[in-house]
Amino acid sequence: MLNTTNETVAESSYRRIRADIIFGRLAPAQKLKLESLKETYETSVSTLREILNRLSSEGLVVAEGQRGFEVSPVSATDLREIAALRLLLETHALEQSFEYGDVEWEARLVSAHYKLSRMERVMATGDTGQAEDWKRYDWEFHQALISACGSKLLMEMHSVVFDKYLRYQMVALSYRGEIAAKEHQQLLDAALRRDQQMAKQVLTVHIEDGVEHALARNALR
Repeated sequence: MLNTTNETVAESSYRRIRADIIFGRLAPAQKLKLESLKETYETSVSTLREILNRLSSEGLVVAEGQRGFEVSPVSATDLREIAALRLLLETHALEQSFEYGDVEWEARLVSAHYKLSRMERVMATGDTGQAEDWKRYDWEFHQALISACGSKLLMEMHSVVFDKYLRYQMVALSYRGEIAAKEHQQLLDAALRRDQQMAKQVLTVHIEDGVEHALARNALR
Protein backbone atom coordinates (compact mmCIF):
# COMPACT_ATOMS: atom_id res chain seq x y z
CA MET A 1 0.00 0.00 0.00
CA LEU A 2 1.24 3.51 -0.84
CA ASN A 3 1.93 5.84 2.06
CA THR A 4 -0.22 8.84 1.14
CA THR A 5 1.16 10.94 3.99
CA ASN A 6 4.72 10.60 2.67
CA GLU A 7 3.51 11.34 -0.84
CA THR A 8 1.86 14.52 0.36
CA VAL A 9 4.98 15.64 2.21
CA ALA A 10 7.18 14.88 -0.80
CA GLU A 11 4.87 16.72 -3.20
CA SER A 12 4.65 19.71 -0.86
CA SER A 13 8.45 19.85 -0.57
CA TYR A 14 8.77 19.57 -4.34
CA ARG A 15 6.42 22.51 -4.89
CA ARG A 16 8.23 24.62 -2.29
CA ILE A 17 11.69 23.99 -3.72
CA ARG A 18 10.46 24.52 -7.27
CA ALA A 19 8.83 27.83 -6.31
CA ASP A 20 11.97 28.95 -4.48
CA ILE A 21 14.01 28.32 -7.62
CA ILE A 22 11.56 30.06 -9.93
CA PHE A 23 11.18 33.09 -7.68
CA GLY A 24 14.92 33.39 -7.07
CA ARG A 25 15.02 32.53 -3.37
CA LEU A 26 17.39 29.76 -4.43
CA ALA A 27 19.79 31.64 -6.68
CA PRO A 28 21.12 30.47 -10.06
CA ALA A 29 24.18 28.21 -9.67
CA GLN A 30 23.61 27.92 -5.89
CA LYS A 31 24.85 24.64 -4.43
CA LEU A 32 22.02 22.58 -2.99
CA LYS A 33 23.40 20.89 0.10
CA LEU A 34 21.12 18.09 1.19
CA GLU A 35 21.73 18.43 4.92
CA SER A 36 20.86 22.11 4.84
CA LEU A 37 17.83 21.54 2.63
CA LYS A 38 16.63 18.77 4.93
CA GLU A 39 16.21 21.30 7.75
CA THR A 40 14.70 24.02 5.57
CA TYR A 41 12.12 21.84 3.85
CA GLU A 42 11.60 19.37 6.70
CA THR A 43 12.03 16.23 4.67
CA SER A 44 14.49 13.35 4.38
CA VAL A 45 17.69 13.26 2.33
CA SER A 46 16.36 10.40 0.21
CA THR A 47 13.19 12.34 -0.59
CA LEU A 48 15.27 15.41 -1.42
CA ARG A 49 17.35 13.38 -3.88
CA GLU A 50 14.18 12.27 -5.64
CA ILE A 51 12.88 15.85 -5.74
CA LEU A 52 16.13 17.28 -7.07
CA ASN A 53 16.38 14.58 -9.73
CA ARG A 54 12.81 15.44 -10.75
CA LEU A 55 13.71 19.12 -10.96
CA SER A 56 16.81 18.19 -12.93
CA SER A 57 14.59 16.52 -15.53
CA GLU A 58 12.69 19.83 -15.76
CA GLY A 59 15.90 21.80 -16.33
CA LEU A 60 15.68 23.76 -13.07
CA VAL A 61 18.45 21.85 -11.27
CA VAL A 62 21.78 20.47 -12.45
CA ALA A 63 22.84 17.07 -11.14
CA GLU A 64 26.63 17.02 -10.70
CA GLY A 65 27.14 13.29 -10.28
CA GLN A 66 28.90 12.54 -7.02
CA ARG A 67 29.28 16.24 -6.29
CA GLY A 68 25.59 16.79 -5.66
CA PHE A 69 23.17 19.31 -7.11
CA GLU A 70 23.00 23.00 -7.91
CA VAL A 71 20.34 25.38 -9.20
CA SER A 72 20.57 25.67 -12.97
CA PRO A 73 22.61 28.72 -14.00
CA VAL A 74 21.17 31.44 -16.21
CA SER A 75 22.47 32.81 -19.50
CA ALA A 76 21.38 35.14 -22.26
CA THR A 77 21.41 32.28 -24.75
CA ASP A 78 19.17 30.15 -22.58
CA LEU A 79 16.73 33.02 -22.04
CA ARG A 80 16.43 33.63 -25.78
CA GLU A 81 15.78 29.93 -26.43
CA ILE A 82 13.13 29.76 -23.68
CA ALA A 83 11.46 32.91 -25.01
CA ALA A 84 11.39 31.54 -28.56
CA LEU A 85 9.80 28.30 -27.34
CA ARG A 86 7.28 30.19 -25.24
CA LEU A 87 6.31 32.32 -28.24
CA LEU A 88 5.91 29.26 -30.45
CA LEU A 89 3.69 27.43 -27.96
CA GLU A 90 1.65 30.45 -26.89
CA THR A 91 1.01 31.64 -30.43
CA HIS A 92 -0.26 28.23 -31.51
CA ALA A 93 -2.43 27.84 -28.40
CA LEU A 94 -3.71 31.38 -28.80
CA GLU A 95 -4.96 30.64 -32.32
CA GLN A 96 -6.90 27.62 -31.07
CA SER A 97 -8.23 29.47 -28.05
CA PHE A 98 -9.53 32.38 -30.13
CA GLU A 99 -11.35 29.91 -32.37
CA TYR A 100 -12.98 27.85 -29.65
CA GLY A 101 -13.31 30.36 -26.80
CA ASP A 102 -16.81 31.01 -25.47
CA VAL A 103 -18.34 33.46 -23.01
CA GLU A 104 -16.93 31.50 -20.06
CA TRP A 105 -13.45 31.85 -21.55
CA GLU A 106 -14.00 35.57 -22.00
CA ALA A 107 -15.06 35.86 -18.36
CA ARG A 108 -11.90 34.04 -17.18
CA LEU A 109 -9.76 36.27 -19.31
CA VAL A 110 -11.35 39.51 -18.13
CA SER A 111 -11.07 38.40 -14.50
CA ALA A 112 -7.42 37.41 -14.88
CA HIS A 113 -6.62 40.72 -16.57
CA TYR A 114 -8.32 42.70 -13.82
CA LYS A 115 -6.13 41.09 -11.14
CA LEU A 116 -3.00 41.57 -13.22
CA SER A 117 -3.72 45.22 -13.97
CA ARG A 118 -4.30 45.94 -10.29
CA MET A 119 -0.93 44.43 -9.42
CA GLU A 120 0.79 46.26 -12.28
CA ARG A 121 -0.37 49.52 -10.75
CA VAL A 122 1.24 48.46 -7.47
CA MET A 123 4.50 47.63 -9.25
CA ALA A 124 4.39 50.98 -11.06
CA THR A 125 4.72 52.75 -7.70
CA GLY A 126 8.13 51.12 -7.24
CA ASP A 127 6.86 48.71 -4.59
CA THR A 128 8.49 45.37 -5.47
CA GLY A 129 7.40 43.68 -2.26
CA GLN A 130 4.56 41.98 -4.13
CA ALA A 131 6.62 40.91 -7.14
CA GLU A 132 5.64 37.27 -6.68
CA ASP A 133 1.95 38.16 -6.74
CA TRP A 134 2.56 40.22 -9.87
CA LYS A 135 4.15 37.29 -11.66
CA ARG A 136 1.48 34.87 -10.46
CA TYR A 137 -1.22 37.09 -11.93
CA ASP A 138 0.87 37.48 -15.10
CA TRP A 139 0.99 33.68 -15.39
CA GLU A 140 -2.76 33.44 -14.76
CA PHE A 141 -3.53 35.98 -17.49
CA HIS A 142 -1.43 34.26 -20.14
CA GLN A 143 -2.82 30.86 -19.13
CA ALA A 144 -6.36 32.26 -19.38
CA LEU A 145 -5.54 33.63 -22.82
CA ILE A 146 -4.89 30.12 -24.15
CA SER A 147 -7.20 28.18 -21.83
CA ALA A 148 -9.76 27.44 -24.56
CA CYS A 149 -7.20 25.79 -26.86
CA GLY A 150 -8.62 22.35 -26.12
CA SER A 151 -5.28 20.66 -25.38
CA LYS A 152 -4.28 19.77 -21.82
CA LEU A 153 -0.81 18.75 -23.00
CA LEU A 154 -0.26 22.08 -24.74
CA MET A 155 -1.35 23.94 -21.61
CA GLU A 156 1.02 21.90 -19.46
CA MET A 157 3.96 22.43 -21.82
CA HIS A 158 3.27 26.16 -21.93
CA SER A 159 3.14 26.30 -18.13
CA VAL A 160 6.55 24.61 -17.80
CA VAL A 161 8.18 26.94 -20.34
CA PHE A 162 6.48 30.00 -18.85
CA ASP A 163 7.89 29.11 -15.42
CA LYS A 164 11.41 29.04 -16.84
CA TYR A 165 10.83 32.40 -18.53
CA LEU A 166 9.39 33.74 -15.28
CA ARG A 167 12.55 32.72 -13.38
CA TYR A 168 14.62 34.99 -15.59
CA GLN A 169 12.25 37.87 -14.96
CA MET A 170 12.50 37.34 -11.21
CA VAL A 171 16.30 37.08 -11.29
CA ALA A 172 16.47 40.38 -13.19
CA LEU A 173 13.36 41.78 -11.44
CA SER A 174 12.43 42.87 -14.92
CA TYR A 175 9.27 44.99 -14.92
CA ARG A 176 8.69 47.14 -18.00
CA GLY A 177 6.03 49.29 -16.39
CA GLU A 178 3.31 51.00 -18.39
CA ILE A 179 4.51 49.49 -21.67
CA ALA A 180 3.89 45.92 -20.49
CA ALA A 181 0.57 46.90 -18.94
CA LYS A 182 -0.50 48.44 -22.24
CA GLU A 183 0.45 45.26 -24.10
CA HIS A 184 -1.65 43.17 -21.72
CA GLN A 185 -4.61 45.46 -22.38
CA GLN A 186 -4.04 45.12 -26.12
CA LEU A 187 -3.96 41.34 -25.80
CA LEU A 188 -7.25 41.39 -23.91
CA ASP A 189 -8.87 43.66 -26.49
CA ALA A 190 -7.63 41.51 -29.37
CA ALA A 191 -8.90 38.36 -27.68
CA LEU A 192 -12.38 39.76 -27.15
CA ARG A 193 -12.43 40.79 -30.84
CA ARG A 194 -10.91 37.43 -31.88
CA ASP A 195 -8.23 39.38 -33.74
CA GLN A 196 -5.55 36.71 -34.07
CA GLN A 197 -3.18 38.77 -36.18
CA MET A 198 -3.10 41.69 -33.75
CA ALA A 199 -2.75 39.39 -30.74
CA LYS A 200 0.20 37.56 -32.29
CA GLN A 201 1.91 40.84 -33.18
CA VAL A 202 1.47 42.19 -29.65
CA LEU A 203 2.55 38.89 -28.08
CA THR A 204 5.71 38.79 -30.18
CA VAL A 205 6.70 42.31 -29.11
CA HIS A 206 5.69 41.57 -25.51
CA ILE A 207 7.96 38.55 -25.20
CA GLU A 208 10.91 39.77 -27.27
CA ASP A 209 11.02 43.17 -25.56
CA GLY A 210 10.75 41.40 -22.22
CA VAL A 211 13.90 39.47 -23.08
CA GLU A 212 15.82 42.59 -24.08
CA HIS A 213 14.71 44.43 -20.96
CA ALA A 214 15.90 41.59 -18.73
CA LEU A 215 19.25 41.40 -20.52
CA ALA A 216 19.73 45.17 -20.29
CA ARG A 217 19.64 44.92 -16.49
CA ASN A 218 22.89 42.90 -16.59
CA ALA A 219 21.55 40.47 -13.97
CA LEU A 220 22.39 37.38 -16.00
CA ARG A 221 26.15 37.69 -16.01
